[in-house]
Amino acid sequence: MRKYEAMAIVRPDLSDADVQKLADRYKAVIEEQGGTVESAAKWEKRKLAYEINDFKEGNYVQFLFEAEAKVPQELRRQLLINDDVIRHRIFRLDD
Repeated sequence: MRKYEAMAIVRPDLSDADVQKLADRYKAVIEEQGGTVESAAKWEKRKLAYEINDFKEGNYVQFLFEAEAKVPQELRRQLLINDDVIRHRIFRLDD
């Protein structure tokens, strides 16, 4: 199993409870696929370096997890189809 870091920027107009539900949903996706989540942290709302889809701010959510190679692919697919996620990146961490 490899270590990964996933970062998602979600819409700034979502409430803290909605952002937490979104984080919990993606944590469940990782765990359902056989991965283990080390941390799922919601960061505060931050100003974006440039405008994305008419948004100047975004809520950041970070996941650190260990999983097989198929898990980041499924997580990426789930992030792409959610309209509340305006950007995301998944990185494989070095050992």
